[in-house]
Amino acid sequence: MERYTAQAHQEAHVYTSPSLFVDSMTAHGDCYNSAIAMLCGFLLHSSLLRNASLCLLLGLSAPGWTELRAQPGRARPDPTQSDRFGVDLTGRRVEQLAPKGARVVVLFFAASDCPISNRYIPEITRLSRDLAPRGAAFWWVFPNPGDTAAVVREHQRQFSPGTDRETVLDTEQKLVRKARVSTTPEAAVFTVVGGTLREVYHGRVDDRYIAFGKERPQPAHHDLEDAIRAALDGKPVPQPAGRPVGCGIVPLTVAR
Repeated sequence: MERYTAQAHQEAHVYTSPSLFVDSMTAHGDCYNSAIAMLCGFLLHSSLLRNASLCLLLGLSAPGWTELRAQPGRARPDPTQSDRFGVDLTGRRVEQLAPKGARVVVLFFAASDCPISNRYIPEITRLSRDLAPRGAAFWWVFPNPGDTAAVVREHQRQFSPGTDRETVLDTEQKLVRKARVSTTPEAAVFTVVGGTLREVYHGRVDDRYIAFGKERPQPAHHDLEDAIRAALDGKPVPQPAGRPVGCGIVPLTVAR
């Protein structure tokens, strides 16, 4: 059993749920198009009509327009869908979150050194055991830079030996941004529609923790389980009734 003190852990993490800058980075082609638009706006504002042809030529050479022109009628790919999501514990890229037959994808954001996150390991293990046969695919996501493959392997050996589970190291925190989470433990639920993931829930697992260091003997509301079951049943997905309590995810900019 690992030892913790509130003061020591507080120096490493934020216990509240701070908002992260989760907006996706603008694609290169979009940056090019934006620059062209600004240039054209300036030139045309000068009433030099001949510059309109220059704008047209520049616009046709933009990466975004070239792609659409080569593939008429097709939208540009979503980078969060086509790019890799992270790596597994062997270093292989994780390029697909929904295996064949999955109807729902559940991401559980964890941290090896967060005591509250570790307290939820049995609950997530139970949900995976009960709901995976119905088409729910579970991923254990480790977004903190300090959670390397070696650290996570040792963590699994201590807290869940013999458990077979899908694990991804969110090395670029793409899944953090995709799921719009800021805390460990926190979870996100996506429905699988035509090969595309659509988020229907993100938030706490349940209401066991009222605040850091203050918890109920048993949770009264199982927010995550209710959301997964509703998604599997095709029903409206209830949203969390409260904020998650745990350790703030360490932003990559802080780690560097």
